[in-house]
This record gives sequence, C-alpha cells and structure tokens, in this order.
Amino acid sequence: MNRDYAISEKWIKASVIGTIWAASEIVFGSFLHNLRVPFSSNVLTGIGLIILISTSYKWTEKGLYWRAGLICALMKTMSPSAIIFGPMIAIFSQSLILELFTRVLGKRFIGFALGAMFAMSWNLVHKILNLIISYGFNLVNVYADLLKYVQRQLNTNMDLVWSPILILVLIYSALGLLSAIIGMRVGKRLISQPAEKKLINHSNSSQVFGQKMKNFNYSIPWLIIDVLLLVTAFVLLSYAPWYIWTSSIAAIATVWIIRYKRALRKLKKPSFWAFFIIITMLTAFVVTRIQSKDLTEGLLIGLQMNFRAIAIILGFSVLGTELYNPKIREFFLKTSFKQLPLALELSFESLPIMIASVPELKVILRNPVQLIYQVISQIDFRLDDLRNKLARKVFIITGTVGEGKTTQVQKIVNELQSRGIPSSGIYSPRIMELGQTTGYDVVDIETGGREPFLRLAEIENHERIGRYSILPKGYDFGRTALKRSKLNNSRLVIIDEVGRLDLDNQGWAENIDELVNSSQFLIFAVRDVFADEVVKKWDLKDYSIFKVSDNPYQQVSEMLISHLS
Repeated sequence: MNRDYAISEKWIKASVIGTIWAASEIVFGSFLHNLRVPFSSNVLTGIGLIILISTSYKWTEKGLYWRAGLICALMKTMSPSAIIFGPMIAIFSQSLILELFTRVLGKRFIGFALGAMFAMSWNLVHKILNLIISYGFNLVNVYADLLKYVQRQLNTNMDLVWSPILILVLIYSALGLLSAIIGMRVGKRLISQPAEKKLINHSNSSQVFGQKMKNFNYSIPWLIIDVLLLVTAFVLLSYAPWYIWTSSIAAIATVWIIRYKRALRKLKKPSFWAFFIIITMLTAFVVTRIQSKDLTEGLLIGLQMNFRAIAIILGFSVLGTELYNPKIREFFLKTSFKQLPLALELSFESLPIMIASVPELKVILRNPVQLIYQVISQIDFRLDDLRNKLARKVFIITGTVGEGKTTQVQKIVNELQSRGIPSSGIYSPRIMELGQTTGYDVVDIETGGREPFLRLAEIENHERIGRYSILPKGYDFGRTALKRSKLNNSRLVIIDEVGRLDLDNQGWAENIDELVNSSQFLIFAVRDVFADEVVKKWDLKDYSIFKVSDNPYQQVSEMLISHLS
C-alpha cells in the first residue's frame, strides 16, 4: 500500500505565518516582560492578530488561522521563558476565536473587528482563569471581600466588584479593534504594493536555537511520572492536611528541579517570592479582618494558594519539556496528524531567518504599519523558498529479500525511457548460481556499464557486509555513476539496495547525502526493515513509500511521470 508523506500547501502557508508570529513572540516577549511594560501580553496579542489578518488578504484559504496559531503555540518551546503552557494555550485560543468569527461573519471589517476584540479579551479571561487555577476559588472570595471592604470604607453604593473587570474588558476590546484596523491596513498594502525580496544573512543562527533541547534526556516514563506527580499534588492540596501537602509538594518540586534545570528559572526570580509573600499576607489580612477568622487559618489559606501556584508553574513547565520528545514527534508522523510535525520542522528551520527579519520594537513603534508590512510582505518569497525546498520528491520502493525490488526498478526505468524520460543512477542485479544468491553486480543506468560489487566468497583484505565481500572496483564504479548523476543534474536518480551499509555511513551514503540536498527526484529501493531508518537518517520530508507486492510498476511509473512532466 502506498504511504504518501507530502506536506499540503495549506500547512506550508500556516508554517510561514506561524513562524512570523512565533518570532515576534520570542523577540518582543522577552523584551516587554523584562521591562515590565504594562499590557505587554496585549501588545504581543495585537502583533499576532495583525499578522493573521493582514496575511489573509494574500492567502484566503480557510483554516489558516488555527493552523498558524497551533504552530506558533508549539514553537513557544523555543522561548527563553520557562513557563510555556499558559502562553501556548492563549495563542491557540486567540487563533481559534478569530477563525470562528471570520468563518461566521466573513473576512471583512465586522468579522475581523469582532474576532480581534474577542481574541484580545481572551487575555483577560485567560489571566483570571490562571489565577483561579493556580490559587483556587479562595482567590475569588478574597477579591470580592476586599473590594466590598473598600466599598464600605468609601461609603459608596457603586458596585466595585465588577467595575474593574468591565473597565478592563473595554480596554482590551479597544486594543483588539485597533489591531484589526492595523491588520486590515497592512493587508490592503500587501495587495496594492508589490514587494521586493530581501536577502537575510542568518549564518549559523539555526544552530543556536534548540541547542539546549538536543542535550536533554527525554523519557516517556518520566512524562507519565510527571503527570501522576502533578495530579497527586492537586489531590493532596484538596484533601490532605497542611503538613502533608507542604512536605509532599516540596519533595515533588525538588525532584523536578533536579531533573529539569529550566523549571528552576522561575523560582530564581525575586519577583516570584515577593508575589508569594504578598498573596499569603493579603489572604491572611482578608480572612482575619473581613471574614472574622484567626490569623493561623488565614496564613494556611494563603500558603495553600501559593503551593498550588508552585505545583502549576513547575508541573506545566516539566510537562512542556517532556512533550518535546522526538519519539512523540515520530509517533505523530505515523498517524493522520503527520502534517503538523512536518510543518513544525519547516517552521523551526525558518525561525532564525524570521527572527533576523523582525525589526526592533522601538523601530516598529515609529511606523508600525510600514514596518509590519515590510516583514509580512516577504511571505510569498518565503513560500517559494519552502516550495523549492520540498520540490525534491523521494519515492521509496520496499519489499522483503528476493521480493522483486530490483526487477521493479528495472521495469520502471524501461517504462520511463519508452516515454522519453531519461534517468540515471544505479541498480544492483542479483547473481544466482544453482538457485542460490552468490553476489550482486552494480549497473550504471545511464551508460549500461556493469561491474561486480558483492561476492559471497571470503576475499582477504576486502571489507565485508554480512556474508559478502565488497569488491573495490565495483564500489568505485557505483560511486562514479552517482557522482556523474549529481554533476549532470539528472532529473531522476535511482539508487538500488539502500540498506545497512549506507546506514552505517558506508556504501553510497556520501552520494545520498549530496543527492537528498539537491532538487532532483530520487528513487530508493530499500528492504522494508530499513525503510524507516532511511527516512530518519536523511531527514526526508516529502516522500512516498511503495510496497512491491501492492504496487505494480505501471502504477509507480504513472505516479513518477505525473511529477516529472
């Protein structure tokens, strides 16, 4: 059965948009939060909404918003911030809200405006929910009682409980409307003004990002343990006495801090401990003065709220780390969700380029429309770059030993030649004597030349692969044929019997390294047990797998012709 691993155009576009959004989050997010800029999360949301709305003037497909939001949310793992789950959920929710309103009301002023206003207001809802989740419903009671106390002290009938929230909703809605207007202005300029491609020198910046993550020892068992520890912490907070949940959560936090260094960063900040003390003391004040309870009970309620916050902060941070496990990514590649990790790979490769193209915030503030336009106007050029990158198509023919992979390759070559489509490369016919395999030859498809390559006999001073000796003359002959295919820029290159020798960086491995980075179409004949290893070793992103027993050569030939024509 054919397995096609080609990424769709919609996901490629979502990758471009999501990467621009993620670049702005990573660059501006650290800058704004470090400076303690008021409404910094709203500024970041506004930039994201402008990016989504403006790009929809060029790319009109449905479903781009939520896809771009999902990619951006997952790329928040690249952010210097230790806490990623909160922003990830907020980003994806905002993209879903804008998607919903534009689906119902259309991509015009009313849809963009209301969608942006509700998406921006989600920040307020998200913050309130985070506080309630972190500190429990006790926080709601503290807030209400505190404002009622202030209301009595001011001797006013004005409802102070809801007034601050309503004022914030109006501010957030106004910021959302402003973002929608800027996004529409930028979008109209994308249509009316042609853009010039800008060359960006990103040198080796891609090596900087993700370097720390590569050295982390990911573990599926640890992911399960972390989930259980987080659930245990919440259960103890709700039902156990204070001396149980304080000691247990302290022990859990210690385990997490030892394994996950990034989880420690949040606890290193003085602001965290200052907030911890303020919440505890404020709760004690409210409980004792307003609810007429003793100081000890007030302190315990405040302490419980803060221990819940510690569990949330550390727990979601460590889960975010483990979920970046490459094995989880490989699992999704084999499911119907395979488009997402493929799009993410493109996004992570593009991220340094996008970050390099984002101007400084102070520059943006001078003329936001013009400068945001300059960044977003490059989306078509970036899309072309990704299309060219994915233009290489790899066809992998698989089967068991002796099932007919080489025969199928030969028939495909003959069929293509009969249609006037030349090919080059090598195939390796089996040498049989008295019904037994005694070796393999190597055939240059372009010239028809042939040389012995592997022989069953044990030959002194010759390298071996399994039971076979490697003949140097045949080995050099095959490498020369593949080098010529690369130099001549042959449209289609065939390599038969890619297997253990190549996976161990011998055989044709060096030639394959060069060919997979070219724009040439490739056919690999691979034993089925090696197929996944070949895909992983050469990081193939756009490929199809054909099992010999399920796919006649005519069907594969027609597929190739449709791509080569």
